[in-house]
Amino acid sequence: MQFTAAQIAELLQGEVDGDPQVLVNDLAKIEEARSGTLTFLANSKYTEFIYTTKATIAIVDHGFQATKAIPKSLTLIRVADPRMAFTQLLERNYQLQYEKKGIEQPSFVSPKARIGKGVYIGAFCYISDEVVLGDGVKVFPNSFIGERTTVGDGTRIHAGVKIYHQSVIGAQCVIHSGAVIGADGFGFVPNTEGVYEKMPQVGNVILEDHVEIGANTTVDRATIGHTIIRQGTKLDNLIQIGHNAELGKHNVVVAQTGIAGSTKVGDHNQIGGQVGIAGHLTIGNKVRIAAQSGIGATVEDGATLQGSPAFAKGLYDRSYVVFRNLPSLQRRIDALEKELAALRQALGDTPR
Repeated sequence: MQFTAAQIAELLQGEVDGDPQVLVNDLAKIEEARSGTLTFLANSKYTEFIYTTKATIAIVDHGFQATKAIPKSLTLIRVADPRMAFTQLLERNYQLQYEKKGIEQPSFVSPKARIGKGVYIGAFCYISDEVVLGDGVKVFPNSFIGERTTVGDGTRIHAGVKIYHQSVIGAQCVIHSGAVIGADGFGFVPNTEGVYEKMPQVGNVILEDHVEIGANTTVDRATIGHTIIRQGTKLDNLIQIGHNAELGKHNVVVAQTGIAGSTKVGDHNQIGGQVGIAGHLTIGNKVRIAAQSGIGATVEDGATLQGSPAFAKGLYDRSYVVFRNLPSLQRRIDALEKELAALRQALGDTPR
């Protein structure tokens, strides 16, 4: 889409210095801008680029004064805070990418599904019986939504997402490509002959409002009951959440972490990348777990952990200093043992 300098200035409550009808259709950094793009100047380190930029529009501070000629093709928009103004434009540009409506073909939408207002369903999607899509939901191409699943208002489901039956997805959630919500939990029981038999997984997954699920992340359905991710929690890419796990509110979990079944994680936790958390544990509130840590026991509120198995980070740091010095410590011990042996020999003593 194209916008004039006048339209952009109105949105940003700025003033046009130049041609108000000039058009732009993209955003760019000031040093990389080309004709037809909009840029901004907020840091004095980049001031020199304003005199050479190929951008069509530049957002500058109200008080900006050129010390030499700026390009004749450049129109300025003067605002109170250029960085904040550009952030507003980035947000608006981001929203425009998802302002789609209607049902593309080919796709299948069950006549038993309920579709809200302003919904977008991309090509090759499959919307099953008794699915409920709230107002403004966006389902991008090649996604599947299973029977009796509900999706709250404003949620965005990116291309290639698979949501199994009876899942409950809240409002304003984001689920990125390749994510799988509601696949069977890893439930197998060995019989008397040692053969593993599958335990049916008949529960579901609940994602509360404002949850974000990263690309290729999996959240398993419960054996019975629910696997729950509560309001505001954000999961990175390539994360595994086991059956009947429960994550509280406003947690952030970084890529390649695995949380085993029936573990309960509290609120406002920060869990680093490649962390492994065993099953049937309780992780408190405001816990911080460093990357590649292994958690095999319950964790109290406010703890900061590192290591595998993880223990208090302060103790880990002190232990790590010793660990790094082990080769030199070994050499010192060997030297001391030689000195001790020589001393004993000199004294005619024999080691016991």
